[in-house]
Amino acid sequence: MVKGGAEVRVICTPSALDFVTPLTLSTLSKNAILSHFFVQETGEWTNHVELGKWADAFIIAPATANTLTKMANGYCDNLLLATYLSADCPVFFAPAMDLDMYTHPTTTDNIYKLLSYGNQELPAGRGELASGLKGKGRMCEPQEILSILEHHFELSTTLSGKTILVNAGPTFEKIDPVRFIGNYSSGKMGKAIANSLAKRGATVHLVLGPVDKVGVHSSVKVSKIESADDLYEVCTSIFKECHAAVLSAAVADYKPATRADQKIKKTAEKFTLELVKNKDVLKELGDIKTKNQTLVGFALETQNEYENAVTKLEKKNLDFIVLNSMNDRDAGFSKDTNKVTLIERTGKKHTFGTKPKTEIAEDIVDLLSTYL
Repeated sequence: MVKGGAEVRVICTPSALDFVTPLTLSTLSKNAILSHFFVQETGEWTNHVELGKWADAFIIAPATANTLTKMANGYCDNLLLATYLSADCPVFFAPAMDLDMYTHPTTTDNIYKLLSYGNQELPAGRGELASGLKGKGRMCEPQEILSILEHHFELSTTLSGKTILVNAGPTFEKIDPVRFIGNYSSGKMGKAIANSLAKRGATVHLVLGPVDKVGVHSSVKVSKIESADDLYEVCTSIFKECHAAVLSAAVADYKPATRADQKIKKTAEKFTLELVKNKDVLKELGDIKTKNQTLVGFALETQNEYENAVTKLEKKNLDFIVLNSMNDRDAGFSKDTNKVTLIERTGKKHTFGTKPKTEIAEDIVDLLSTYL
């Protein structure tokens, strides 16, 4: 990286210094090595917040099982972790550990957590490990890390100058102050799409339903909403200034005709709730869309999946639609994985197998980029 013209700063955990001397790393990086919050000789404080904001990319390699656990769960007991929690830039992590540690469910869960936060994995390779075993767990090769980083910076400007609207998560339609109609949407797919767009340099407006915004890229502008009416108002006002919109939110189709001001008491044997249709955000945007705008919708189906998705594509004036089925294992609400088919107005289909939602988001953004 230094040979390529990058400015490189190195943070070592205390354990790392058992393996390599600071002199080696400082000579190669041409900067002093950082390993403690305070430099005892001078009393100088290492500003982890400043470091996190200085970097254009943060690479943690090797990322041991211990460090992965701390990153995934917010532990902050050394300079590396404090800087990670302060970082505004994209974070890449390269798992490196023995075979059984790598395949342990806790490690798998931690990696999924980190991916859901918007971090990017530098995939472990196969080969001989420190224990003498052979298998997956070797740190990603340095040349491969460099290639991935170069690709990241090439991508980082591909959507520069583009403003894109994304919505995500459920809507809650209140019955009374303590009850609502809603669904199980986690917002994970929409957040992953927003992150992918932001990584490519787009200005992203994320309209997010009543779920947490953990893992959303720091540059994404988030508008929190609760009801379908809220979502409608925000999306219709933002869309006019956007080059594209990706509407992945699971909007409630109906809402209570009336909302009780006080909690409804359990008195009658039967209780009837009258529902009325919510405004159709996707159709409204399709109606006002100009020829210079791109509109993408989602179809979550349980039967006649393809036919229903194509009907929605045409009816809502979409450029392409993302079809996923509740019948597919490991796909749908609250899962970390998904299985989708992208259907364009031309009839062209792009079908993908089950994989993490972060990777599905890249596939969706790849196709969207061809329209932009």
